[in-house]
Amino acid sequence: MFDFTTIPSTSKVLSVYASVVTSIMIFRTMANQLIPHRTQDYIFSRLQYILAYLISSPQQLMTIVVDEETDFQRNEIFDASQIYLRSKLITHSSSVDRVKVTKTARDKNLLLGFEKDQEIIDFFRGIQLKWKLVYEEHKNDSSRNRYNDEESRWFELSFDKKHKDVVLYSYLSDVVEKSKALIEEKRVVKLYSRGKSINLEHPATFDKLAMDPELKRALIDDLDRFVKRKEFYKRVGKAWKRGYLLYGPPGTGKSSLIAAMANHLRFDIYDIELTGLRNNSGLKDLLVWTTNRSIIVIEDIDCSIEMNDRGQKEGRSSDDNQLLTLSGLLNFIDGLWSSCGDERIIVFTTNYKDRLDPALLRPGRMDMHIHMSYCTPSSFRLLASNYFGICDHRLFKEIERLIEEVEVTPAEVAEELMKSDDVDVNLHGLINFIHRKNKEREGVKVHEKVNDDEERVDRNEGEEGQKEEMLEMKTK
Repeated sequence: MFDFTTIPSTSKVLSVYASVVTSIMIFRTMANQLIPHRTQDYIFSRLQYILAYLISSPQQLMTIVVDEETDFQRNEIFDASQIYLRSKLITHSSSVDRVKVTKTARDKNLLLGFEKDQEIIDFFRGIQLKWKLVYEEHKNDSSRNRYNDEESRWFELSFDKKHKDVVLYSYLSDVVEKSKALIEEKRVVKLYSRGKSINLEHPATFDKLAMDPELKRALIDDLDRFVKRKEFYKRVGKAWKRGYLLYGPPGTGKSSLIAAMANHLRFDIYDIELTGLRNNSGLKDLLVWTTNRSIIVIEDIDCSIEMNDRGQKEGRSSDDNQLLTLSGLLNFIDGLWSSCGDERIIVFTTNYKDRLDPALLRPGRMDMHIHMSYCTPSSFRLLASNYFGICDHRLFKEIERLIEEVEVTPAEVAEELMKSDDVDVNLHGLINFIHRKNKEREGVKVHEKVNDDEERVDRNEGEEGQKEEMLEMKTK
């Protein structure tokens, strides 16, 4: 919300006039000794022109008032101005006499703030602009500020009135854009669950993630392309969202991949637990609660809840909103409700892709299917580089051969690499671990073979018994 005030400033013009006259007198004395008369005449004619312009066009100040809120909603211009001006407190530190400083235990850097009636000078395209933060305390006032019950705040932005259009349509837009860049630069990714949030301090990044290099590159390219295609989605008439399915055995890095995606995009994560929902209405409420530029995660979709199939009619209420149904989930992902926000990513995880309803798997719901496989030689080398800072070792070839023969997860490999500070001890321990796992696998195979043989014998004996009974009946 803007308010405009125009303030004539004749006294300032007179002050400028006096300063210019004094300067001209001093300059003329020096010029008579150093500058040719023809050059003097040209300089003084220009000075007279400037002075005449100042007298005929006195400066008038305009003030824009930027309230903290309007109609009980946050004013985005106020928030953007506050973020932008905090950066100016650093660059203008020599001209600022008083600065408010705060820092919480989770903050990495100091947070600079403003004092009441503090002024900051800014420049834009040669225009001088003066910002001032104003407070007003409320005492026994029934119309209190919604966001701050004790006081109201607003910025006053003053400048020469002749620059009004530049300030309104260029400068303030520039302030908003720069504030967005500052937010993204210092943004702390949040993890939301059950209405609560914490800072996501998971250190996972794509550089450290042990997964297939080609698949990793394809995913990064897909994410980067998605965030740049706002106008494309609007042009083709699609909601600005993207769906991913992460599937594979436990311990293959699905949760770490989600954290790496959030850290790469600087998107918040919303962990949606379907087991805590009773009906489709609750699912819609959760979707409305999430914000733009976020990753909505539904883990273990195959076993998180027993949903009614769309074709199943028996035992269903006439009102689908009384149940949590597959149709409700599909509408959450791909229906009208999915378009209530922008720049959203929906991630599903499962250990068993074949258990999912085919309706969930089609493009538009799960656009990209990412198989998180067992550890590969390239994944092992990346883990060794992360943990030990080495790219090669005499035991690498034996470990890589074993990894190609025996299925081990990246989580299992990482656990073995953490057991000691000695590289050789850890690598020998990993070799022994893979051998033990191979023996266990062979033992399971032998056990399964014995069970199969016993079942085959029992089945054959049963068939022989049936034949003898039939023959005896025929004989009688």
